[in-house]
Amino acid sequence: MIEPFTIAILGAGLGTRFKSKRAKLLHSAGGRRLIEHTVRTATELLPRKIFVIVGYQAKEIIETLSAPPVPSGERLFFIRQTKPMGTGHALRCGRQELETAAPLLLVFYGDTPLLRAETLRQFLEFHSQSTAAASVMTAVMEDPTGYGRIVRAPDESVKQIVEQKSASPEQQAIREINTGIYCFETRLLFVELERLVPDKITGEYYLTDVIHLLNQRGKRVAAYPIPDPAEAMGVNTRAELAQADALLRARKARELMLAGVTIYQPETVRIDADVEVGADTVIEPGVSLLGRTRVGEDCHIGPFATIQDSELADHVTVKQSCVIAESKIASGASIGPFAHLRPEAEVGEEAKIGNFVEVKKSRIGRGSKAQHLTYLGDATVGENVNVGAGTITCNYDGEKKHQTVIEDNVFIGSGTELVAPVRVGKNAYVGAGSTITMGVPPDALAIARSLQTNKLRWVKERKKKTEKQPTEAMEPVDEIFATQQQSGGSKGTKLGKAAPRTKGKIKRR
Repeated sequence: MIEPFTIAILGAGLGTRFKSKRAKLLHSAGGRRLIEHTVRTATELLPRKIFVIVGYQAKEIIETLSAPPVPSGERLFFIRQTKPMGTGHALRCGRQELETAAPLLLVFYGDTPLLRAETLRQFLEFHSQSTAAASVMTAVMEDPTGYGRIVRAPDESVKQIVEQKSASPEQQAIREINTGIYCFETRLLFVELERLVPDKITGEYYLTDVIHLLNQRGKRVAAYPIPDPAEAMGVNTRAELAQADALLRARKARELMLAGVTIYQPETVRIDADVEVGADTVIEPGVSLLGRTRVGEDCHIGPFATIQDSELADHVTVKQSCVIAESKIASGASIGPFAHLRPEAEVGEEAKIGNFVEVKKSRIGRGSKAQHLTYLGDATVGENVNVGAGTITCNYDGEKKHQTVIEDNVFIGSGTELVAPVRVGKNAYVGAGSTITMGVPPDALAIARSLQTNKLRWVKERKKKTEKQPTEAMEPVDEIFATQQQSGGSKGTKLGKAAPRTKGKIKRR
């Protein structure tokens, strides 16, 4: 049985090897900030309290961990280390909070995103069953270069932790290394922390020296070899960040595949840690599922689609190269290819959003279709609506956004501009090429086109005049024949001049 314990996460370092203006723990791997990974892992263990020791960019780290979706609840507290003076000094800074919090203190670094809660639980059980004053999680590495070596005593306890730069040739040959993860008897730890002296070179107080001090007092220190050394990997450089990201995403893909999701070429996909995917969904190569995306069962996500913070119901098809953000897609809907759903787009059941269609802050009703080259912004589209190719909702007048409402069973002809605010009633038709500026009553046909003018022999006359007077402006052609085409096949009307075209611009955003 595990004794009551508290967790201290070391997160005050500068992270200078990252060469970044941003604190190392605020960089992301696998879809979460590094510090988010470790705090979530700590929360799963249900300790009495979790203390994060912060220093560099403390405000930003605290804000990150205080906002959803980090599930820390009321267990999370912060300790400030105003000056970085080593890991031993970091725990000293929290003496008032830590010393009486619980009999055991579990300590690990904030830059260990691969560490699993189950591994830490086994480590705590190991320590609780031992008679040790402290336990160290160790790992056997093929190449231990750069790590502190574990020097064992004849009884297999930890005699000493020797840093690389201080190790003898014999000690450097040791492949068992210190992961920086410890479990201490809290009372004994703080006794020894008071005895720590600063390093002669750096002036810092190192937690590893506590192991040596406990041995001096005849206290036993146990070693717990971690089954998978990759879990204890610390992220100290951008190269290691990329490595951790790849491992986290491979872990997530494997988890989904074992739960019944088909992923072709899993090494090519990017699936964040908080993403959920239902069974029998197929994910093609190059897909990115990001943030808090939820994908239902029996969906098909085509190659190179990017979906972020969105909800997809069952039986949804997302075709190649779509971009979907903060949107909801109902059961049986089809998106793409090359469609763009911007925030607050809602697509109803069996609806179809097709090639190069953009939807923003709009609701598309059940069974409605916008198959080609269309922009629907700030719109409400009813059920069984057909939106023709090239349709635009002109929602922005330069100052404000306005709504377009298209009711059920409407047919919108190709190349239509709907100048908001405007409403098209049930069962209405809008002729192709129309610019609709007024409401369309139910069951009506709306046509709004400029007159077409045909200037006969215009090309020949232009060529003649250009050859005679290449630098002068061309004279107007005498004969003009204009034909106004109206819906229903009406005959043309002969006019003296072309009807003037309305000037002005319709903006959309």
